[in-house]
Amino acid sequence: MKFEFATATRIVFGPEAASHLGQNAKSYGQRALLVTGSNPQRAGRLLSQLAENNLSATLFSVAGEPEISTVENGVAAAKKGNCDLIIGYGGGSVIDAGKAIAAMMTNEGALLDYLEIIGQGKALKKRPAPFIAVPTTAGTGAEVTRNAVLGSPEHKVKVSLRSPLMLPQIAVIDPELTCDLPPALTASTGLDALTQLIEPFVCLRANPMTDGFCVDGLGRAARSLREAVFNGQNKSAREDMALASLFGGLALANAGLGAVHGFAGPIGGMFPAPHGAVCAALLPHVMAANLRALREREPDSYALRRYYRVALILTGNPHAIADLGVEWVQKLVADLPIPKLGVYGLREEHVDDIVAKAANASSMKANPIVLTPDELAQTLRLAL
Repeated sequence: MKFEFATATRIVFGPEAASHLGQNAKSYGQRALLVTGSNPQRAGRLLSQLAENNLSATLFSVAGEPEISTVENGVAAAKKGNCDLIIGYGGGSVIDAGKAIAAMMTNEGALLDYLEIIGQGKALKKRPAPFIAVPTTAGTGAEVTRNAVLGSPEHKVKVSLRSPLMLPQIAVIDPELTCDLPPALTASTGLDALTQLIEPFVCLRANPMTDGFCVDGLGRAARSLREAVFNGQNKSAREDMALASLFGGLALANAGLGAVHGFAGPIGGMFPAPHGAVCAALLPHVMAANLRALREREPDSYALRRYYRVALILTGNPHAIADLGVEWVQKLVADLPIPKLGVYGLREEHVDDIVAKAANASSMKANPIVLTPDELAQTLRLAL
C-alpha cells in the first residue's frame, strides 16, 4: 500500500475563526489582494480586521465561476496594487481564482502554459504568493485542494491549474459565515460536498487516511444537509456541513474523484451551470451506473463493498444494500431545490460531445470502473 497526503500548512476551524484573520495574515504580507464574490460588501468586517493590523487591501471581485481572463485580470490588479499576499474570501470559485492568481503572481509566462488539457500542462516552478483561503460556502473544499478549476469559453470546457505548491498557507473555516446562505445554494454546495465524500471513498486511489475523512464526513452530511437547507440558522448543522466540505476537500486532494466530476468539467465549460448543481443532478445516476457496471464486470471489486458501506452510513440501516444508498440520494435530490440539467440548456444533441470530453477528464481516471460510452451517455440522459 502506497499513498501520500498533503494539505494546507495550517487549518483553523470553528465559530469566530475568521475574527482572527487580520492577525494571522500580517505574518505573510502587508498589502493584500482580497478576492471576493460579486458582493464585496460582505467582506467589510474582514477589511476592518486587516486595517486594524496595519494591512492595506485591494479588492478584486469575481462574479460567477472564474475563467482564464479572471485570473489574468486578478494578477494585473495585484501587481498594480503592489500586493504581496492573496486572500480568497468566498465560495469555491473565489478561492480557486485566488489560488490561481497567487500562482501566476510568481511564475513567468502565460496561464495557458500551465493548464491541463487545453494548455501545455507545465509544472509551476516557483512557489505562489502567500495565499489564505476563507470559504463562505460549505461544498467545494477548495480551501485544502491543490488545484484551481478555470473555465475557457474559447474551448468550452473547464480545466485545472494544478500543483502541490498551490496549497494555501492557511485555511480558515468559520461555519458561521455560511449561516445566511440561501436554501438553493446550501443545497447545491452541500450535495457537492456529499459527492466529494462518496467519490474518493469508492475511487481507485482510496487510501486509509482519506477513508477516515470520508466516513466521518458522510455521517455529518447525512444528518445535517437537509437541516442546513431548511433551517439555515441551525449552527450545529452548519458546523457539520462545513466539516463535511473540509473533509471532502482533504479526501479528493489526496485520493481522487470519479465520473460525476468527470462530467462536471465539460458541462460547466459548455453551459451556464453551477458546479454544485451539476454534481447534485448527476450523483444518484452515476452511483447507479457504477453499481450496475461493477456487478456485471467486477463483482469482487472492493468498490462494490464500499457502496454498501455508503448505504449503511446514509440510511443508518445496518442491513442496507448498496441500492438503498442510491435511493437515499435520489430522494434527497428530489426533496431539495435541485434542477435537472436541461434547465441550463443541455439537450439530447449535446450528449455525445459531453461524453467524449468527459472520458478524457482527469477525474474520470479514478472512477472505480471504466464506464463505456453507452453507459456514460445513458447516465447523462437521466440527469437532463
